[in-house]
Amino acid sequence: MPMTNPPPIRGTLTQDRSLAELTWLRVGGPADWLFQPADRDDLALFLRNLLPEVPVFPMGVGSNLIVRDGGIRGVVIRLGRGFNGVEVENGLVHAGAAALDMHVARRAAEAGLDLTFLRTIPGTIGGAIRMNAGCYGSYVADHLVQAEAVTRQGDLQVLTSDDLRFAYRSSALPEGWVLTRASFHAEAGDPQALAAKMEAQLAKRDASQPTKDRTAGSTFRNPAGYSSTGRADDSHDLKAWKLIEDAGLRGHRLGGAQMSEKHPNFLLNTGGATAADLEDLGELVRARVRAASGHDLAWEVVRVGER
Repeated sequence: MPMTNPPPIRGTLTQDRSLAELTWLRVGGPADWLFQPADRDDLALFLRNLLPEVPVFPMGVGSNLIVRDGGIRGVVIRLGRGFNGVEVENGLVHAGAAALDMHVARRAAEAGLDLTFLRTIPGTIGGAIRMNAGCYGSYVADHLVQAEAVTRQGDLQVLTSDDLRFAYRSSALPEGWVLTRASFHAEAGDPQALAAKMEAQLAKRDASQPTKDRTAGSTFRNPAGYSSTGRADDSHDLKAWKLIEDAGLRGHRLGGAQMSEKHPNFLLNTGGATAADLEDLGELVRARVRAASGHDLAWEVVRVGER
Protein backbone atom coordinates (compact mmCIF):
# COMPACT_ATOMS: atom_id res chain seq x y z
CA MET A 1 0.00 0.00 0.00
CA PRO A 2 1.47 3.39 -1.00
CA MET A 3 1.54 4.86 2.52
CA THR A 4 4.18 6.39 4.73
CA ASN A 5 4.59 4.21 7.84
CA PRO A 6 1.16 2.53 7.50
CA PRO A 7 -0.83 3.22 10.69
CA PRO A 8 -2.83 0.56 12.55
CA ILE A 9 -6.16 1.26 10.83
CA ARG A 10 -9.28 -0.23 12.39
CA GLY A 11 -11.31 -0.42 9.23
CA THR A 12 -11.02 -2.82 6.30
CA LEU A 13 -8.50 -2.32 3.48
CA THR A 14 -8.83 -4.62 0.47
CA GLN A 15 -6.59 -4.79 -2.62
CA ASP A 16 -7.98 -5.29 -6.16
CA ARG A 17 -11.57 -5.17 -4.92
CA SER A 18 -14.22 -5.71 -7.57
CA LEU A 19 -16.71 -2.84 -7.58
CA ALA A 20 -19.36 -4.26 -9.90
CA GLU A 21 -21.44 -5.77 -7.10
CA LEU A 22 -21.25 -2.50 -5.16
CA THR A 23 -23.06 -0.50 -7.86
CA TRP A 24 -26.71 -0.59 -8.84
CA LEU A 25 -25.82 -1.20 -12.49
CA ARG A 26 -23.58 -4.17 -11.53
CA VAL A 27 -20.76 -3.28 -13.93
CA GLY A 28 -17.16 -2.19 -13.68
CA GLY A 29 -13.65 -3.33 -12.89
CA PRO A 30 -11.76 -3.39 -9.58
CA ALA A 31 -10.41 -0.63 -7.39
CA ASP A 32 -6.69 -0.81 -6.69
CA TRP A 33 -7.71 -0.50 -3.05
CA LEU A 34 -11.03 -0.25 -1.21
CA PHE A 35 -10.97 1.25 2.28
CA GLN A 36 -13.96 0.99 4.62
CA PRO A 37 -13.11 3.10 7.69
CA ALA A 38 -14.38 2.25 11.15
CA ASP A 39 -15.18 5.88 12.01
CA ARG A 40 -14.15 9.45 11.28
CA ASP A 41 -10.87 9.26 13.21
CA ASP A 42 -9.92 6.08 11.37
CA LEU A 43 -10.66 7.79 8.04
CA ALA A 44 -8.63 10.89 8.98
CA LEU A 45 -5.65 8.80 10.07
CA PHE A 46 -5.73 6.79 6.84
CA LEU A 47 -5.88 9.85 4.58
CA ARG A 48 -3.20 11.66 6.58
CA ASN A 49 -0.79 8.80 5.93
CA LEU A 50 -1.74 8.11 2.32
CA LEU A 51 0.85 9.35 -0.16
CA PRO A 52 -0.44 12.63 -1.62
CA GLU A 53 -0.17 11.45 -5.23
CA VAL A 54 -2.61 8.57 -4.66
CA PRO A 55 -6.10 9.46 -5.97
CA VAL A 56 -9.06 9.06 -3.63
CA PHE A 57 -12.64 8.45 -4.78
CA PRO A 58 -15.46 8.49 -2.17
CA MET A 59 -18.24 6.05 -3.07
CA GLY A 60 -21.72 5.67 -1.61
CA VAL A 61 -24.03 2.79 -2.47
CA GLY A 62 -23.29 3.16 -6.19
CA SER A 63 -26.81 4.24 -7.11
CA ASN A 64 -25.71 6.99 -9.52
CA LEU A 65 -22.49 5.49 -10.81
CA ILE A 66 -20.89 3.74 -13.77
CA VAL A 67 -17.52 2.25 -12.88
CA ARG A 68 -15.74 1.66 -16.18
CA ASP A 69 -14.54 -1.84 -17.06
CA GLY A 70 -10.86 -1.07 -16.39
CA GLY A 71 -11.60 -0.18 -12.77
CA ILE A 72 -10.36 2.68 -10.60
CA ARG A 73 -6.74 3.54 -9.92
CA GLY A 74 -6.02 4.66 -6.36
CA VAL A 75 -8.22 4.22 -3.31
CA VAL A 76 -12.01 4.02 -3.18
CA ILE A 77 -13.43 5.07 0.21
CA ARG A 78 -16.75 3.49 1.14
CA LEU A 79 -18.40 4.51 4.39
CA GLY A 80 -20.41 1.99 6.38
CA ARG A 81 -22.04 1.51 9.78
CA GLY A 82 -19.92 4.06 11.59
CA PHE A 83 -21.40 6.76 9.36
CA ASN A 84 -25.10 5.91 8.95
CA GLY A 85 -26.74 7.24 12.12
CA VAL A 86 -29.73 9.61 12.01
CA GLU A 87 -30.72 11.84 14.94
CA VAL A 88 -33.25 14.64 15.40
CA GLU A 89 -32.42 17.35 17.91
CA ASN A 90 -33.67 20.90 18.45
CA GLY A 91 -35.51 20.97 15.14
CA LEU A 92 -32.50 19.78 13.12
CA VAL A 93 -31.89 16.44 11.44
CA HIS A 94 -28.33 15.13 11.80
CA ALA A 95 -27.33 12.30 9.47
CA GLY A 96 -24.18 10.37 8.74
CA ALA A 97 -23.00 10.51 5.13
CA ALA A 98 -23.69 6.79 4.68
CA ALA A 99 -27.32 7.11 5.84
CA LEU A 100 -29.75 6.28 3.07
CA ASP A 101 -31.79 9.25 1.84
CA MET A 102 -35.05 7.36 2.33
CA HIS A 103 -34.16 6.53 5.95
CA VAL A 104 -33.41 10.17 6.68
CA ALA A 105 -36.72 11.24 5.15
CA ARG A 106 -38.63 8.68 7.21
CA ARG A 107 -36.85 9.46 10.47
CA ALA A 108 -37.44 13.20 9.96
CA ALA A 109 -41.13 12.61 9.19
CA GLU A 110 -41.56 10.54 12.35
CA ALA A 111 -40.22 13.55 14.27
CA GLY A 112 -42.58 15.93 12.43
CA LEU A 113 -40.00 17.46 10.08
CA ASP A 114 -40.48 17.65 6.31
CA LEU A 115 -37.55 16.24 4.35
CA THR A 116 -39.96 14.18 2.25
CA PHE A 117 -38.22 15.16 -1.00
CA LEU A 118 -35.43 12.74 -0.02
CA ARG A 119 -37.76 9.74 0.17
CA THR A 120 -37.63 8.81 -3.52
CA ILE A 121 -33.99 9.74 -4.13
CA PRO A 122 -31.80 6.63 -4.32
CA GLY A 123 -28.46 6.73 -2.53
CA THR A 124 -26.87 8.19 0.57
CA ILE A 125 -26.72 11.61 2.20
CA GLY A 126 -23.09 12.04 1.14
CA GLY A 127 -24.01 11.55 -2.50
CA ALA A 128 -27.09 13.75 -2.14
CA ILE A 129 -24.91 16.62 -0.90
CA ARG A 130 -22.25 16.05 -3.53
CA MET A 131 -24.88 16.18 -6.31
CA ASN A 132 -27.29 18.68 -4.67
CA ALA A 133 -29.98 16.04 -5.09
CA GLY A 134 -33.56 17.14 -5.34
CA CYS A 135 -37.04 16.53 -6.67
CA TYR A 136 -40.52 18.05 -6.43
CA GLY A 137 -38.90 21.50 -6.38
CA SER A 138 -36.79 20.89 -3.24
CA TYR A 139 -33.03 20.45 -3.16
CA VAL A 140 -30.37 19.68 -0.59
CA ALA A 141 -29.21 23.29 -0.95
CA ASP A 142 -32.55 24.45 0.47
CA HIS A 143 -32.12 22.49 3.70
CA LEU A 144 -28.43 22.03 4.48
CA VAL A 145 -27.20 23.80 7.61
CA GLN A 146 -23.68 22.39 7.53
CA ALA A 147 -21.70 19.35 6.44
CA GLU A 148 -18.58 17.80 7.90
CA ALA A 149 -15.84 16.40 5.69
CA VAL A 150 -12.37 14.93 6.02
CA THR A 151 -9.97 16.55 3.56
CA ARG A 152 -7.55 14.66 1.35
CA GLN A 153 -4.86 15.61 3.90
CA GLY A 154 -6.85 14.06 6.76
CA ASP A 155 -8.11 17.26 8.39
CA LEU A 156 -11.70 17.90 9.52
CA GLN A 157 -13.60 20.71 7.81
CA VAL A 158 -17.07 22.10 8.46
CA LEU A 159 -18.80 23.34 5.30
CA THR A 160 -21.83 25.57 4.77
CA SER A 161 -24.02 25.85 1.69
CA ASP A 162 -22.00 28.90 0.67
CA ASP A 163 -18.79 26.86 0.88
CA LEU A 164 -20.26 24.14 -1.31
CA ARG A 165 -21.56 26.60 -3.96
CA PHE A 166 -24.52 24.43 -4.87
CA ALA A 167 -25.87 24.49 -8.40
CA TYR A 168 -28.21 22.21 -10.36
CA ARG A 169 -27.02 18.64 -9.67
CA SER A 170 -23.60 19.83 -8.53
CA SER A 171 -21.50 21.22 -5.68
CA ALA A 172 -17.96 22.49 -5.25
CA LEU A 173 -16.75 19.74 -2.88
CA PRO A 174 -12.98 19.55 -3.44
CA GLU A 175 -11.42 16.47 -5.05
CA GLY A 176 -10.68 13.68 -2.60
CA TRP A 177 -12.64 15.18 0.33
CA VAL A 178 -14.92 12.67 2.06
CA LEU A 179 -18.21 13.87 3.53
CA THR A 180 -18.92 12.24 6.89
CA ARG A 181 -21.99 13.94 8.42
CA ALA A 182 -24.52 16.70 7.77
CA SER A 183 -27.24 18.70 9.52
CA PHE A 184 -30.50 19.85 7.90
CA HIS A 185 -33.33 22.19 8.81
CA ALA A 186 -36.88 21.45 7.72
CA GLU A 187 -40.40 22.78 8.00
CA ALA A 188 -42.57 21.25 10.71
CA GLY A 189 -45.39 18.94 9.66
CA ASP A 190 -47.79 16.35 10.98
CA PRO A 191 -46.07 12.93 10.99
CA GLN A 192 -49.08 11.11 9.56
CA ALA A 193 -49.51 13.69 6.81
CA LEU A 194 -45.81 13.50 5.96
CA ALA A 195 -45.98 9.68 5.82
CA ALA A 196 -48.97 9.89 3.48
CA LYS A 197 -47.13 12.41 1.31
CA MET A 198 -44.18 10.04 0.96
CA GLU A 199 -46.44 7.11 0.08
CA ALA A 200 -48.02 9.22 -2.67
CA GLN A 201 -44.57 10.17 -3.98
CA LEU A 202 -43.50 6.52 -4.05
CA ALA A 203 -46.64 5.50 -5.93
CA LYS A 204 -46.08 8.26 -8.49
CA ARG A 205 -42.42 7.24 -8.92
CA ASP A 206 -43.20 3.55 -9.31
CA ALA A 207 -45.88 4.32 -11.91
CA SER A 208 -43.50 6.33 -14.12
CA GLN A 209 -40.00 4.92 -13.49
CA PRO A 210 -38.45 1.45 -13.98
CA THR A 211 -37.83 0.93 -10.26
CA LYS A 212 -37.67 -2.86 -10.59
CA ASP A 213 -34.97 -2.78 -13.28
CA ARG A 214 -31.21 -2.44 -12.92
CA THR A 215 -30.63 1.29 -13.38
CA ALA A 216 -28.66 4.19 -11.93
CA GLY A 217 -31.53 6.65 -11.74
CA SER A 218 -31.87 9.52 -14.20
CA THR A 219 -29.11 9.26 -16.80
CA PHE A 220 -28.99 12.88 -17.99
CA ARG A 221 -29.69 16.19 -16.33
CA ASN A 222 -32.63 18.18 -17.56
CA PRO A 223 -31.55 21.19 -19.65
CA ALA A 224 -30.82 24.22 -17.47
CA GLY A 225 -33.96 25.87 -16.16
CA TYR A 226 -36.17 22.83 -16.76
CA SER A 227 -35.72 20.76 -13.62
CA SER A 228 -38.68 18.94 -12.06
CA THR A 229 -40.86 21.17 -9.89
CA GLY A 230 -43.66 18.73 -9.08
CA ARG A 231 -46.25 21.40 -9.89
CA ALA A 232 -49.31 20.62 -11.96
CA ASP A 233 -48.26 23.19 -14.57
CA ASP A 234 -44.74 21.76 -14.83
CA SER A 235 -43.73 21.85 -18.51
CA HIS A 236 -42.27 18.66 -20.00
CA ASP A 237 -41.25 20.23 -23.32
CA LEU A 238 -37.56 20.39 -22.48
CA LYS A 239 -37.14 17.55 -20.02
CA ALA A 240 -34.32 15.15 -20.85
CA TRP A 241 -36.73 12.23 -21.28
CA LYS A 242 -38.82 14.19 -23.80
CA LEU A 243 -35.75 15.09 -25.88
CA ILE A 244 -34.69 11.42 -25.87
CA GLU A 245 -38.17 10.28 -26.88
CA ASP A 246 -38.41 12.89 -29.63
CA ALA A 247 -35.09 11.59 -31.00
CA GLY A 248 -36.72 8.14 -31.32
CA LEU A 249 -34.63 6.50 -28.61
CA ARG A 250 -37.19 5.19 -26.12
CA GLY A 251 -36.25 1.51 -25.66
CA HIS A 252 -33.11 1.80 -27.81
CA ARG A 253 -30.54 -0.97 -27.19
CA LEU A 254 -26.79 -1.37 -27.51
CA GLY A 255 -25.35 -4.70 -26.35
CA GLY A 256 -26.80 -5.39 -22.92
CA ALA A 257 -27.70 -1.72 -22.38
CA GLN A 258 -31.11 -0.17 -23.07
CA MET A 259 -32.90 3.13 -22.64
CA SER A 260 -36.00 2.22 -20.66
CA GLU A 261 -39.32 1.76 -22.43
CA LYS A 262 -41.08 3.04 -19.31
CA HIS A 263 -38.95 6.19 -18.86
CA PRO A 264 -36.47 6.95 -21.66
CA ASN A 265 -34.07 8.89 -19.40
CA PHE A 266 -33.28 5.68 -17.47
CA LEU A 267 -30.36 3.59 -18.70
CA LEU A 268 -30.78 -0.13 -17.98
CA ASN A 269 -28.48 -3.10 -17.67
CA THR A 270 -30.79 -5.73 -19.16
CA GLY A 271 -28.34 -8.47 -18.16
CA GLY A 272 -24.74 -8.92 -19.22
CA ALA A 273 -24.08 -5.28 -20.14
CA THR A 274 -20.55 -3.97 -19.80
CA ALA A 275 -19.80 -0.49 -18.54
CA ALA A 276 -18.73 0.29 -22.12
CA ASP A 277 -22.16 -0.76 -23.44
CA LEU A 278 -23.86 1.59 -20.99
CA GLU A 279 -21.56 4.55 -21.59
CA ASP A 280 -21.54 4.06 -25.37
CA LEU A 281 -25.34 3.97 -25.46
CA GLY A 282 -25.42 7.14 -23.39
CA GLU A 283 -23.05 8.87 -25.80
CA LEU A 284 -25.12 7.68 -28.77
CA VAL A 285 -28.20 9.20 -27.14
CA ARG A 286 -26.37 12.48 -26.54
CA ALA A 287 -25.26 12.64 -30.19
CA ARG A 288 -28.71 11.92 -31.60
CA VAL A 289 -30.46 14.35 -29.25
CA ARG A 290 -27.91 17.01 -30.22
CA ALA A 291 -28.59 16.34 -33.91
CA ALA A 292 -32.37 16.31 -33.46
CA SER A 293 -32.83 19.27 -31.12
CA GLY A 294 -29.54 21.12 -30.72
CA HIS A 295 -29.54 20.38 -26.97
CA ASP A 296 -26.39 18.94 -25.44
CA LEU A 297 -27.49 16.59 -22.68
CA ALA A 298 -25.14 16.47 -19.68
CA TRP A 299 -24.59 13.21 -17.81
CA GLU A 300 -26.17 13.02 -14.38
CA VAL A 301 -24.81 9.51 -13.78
CA VAL A 302 -21.20 9.78 -12.59
CA ARG A 303 -18.69 7.82 -14.71
CA VAL A 304 -15.31 6.95 -13.20
CA GLY A 305 -12.32 4.74 -13.89
CA GLU A 306 -10.59 3.46 -16.99
CA ARG A 307 -12.23 1.89 -20.03
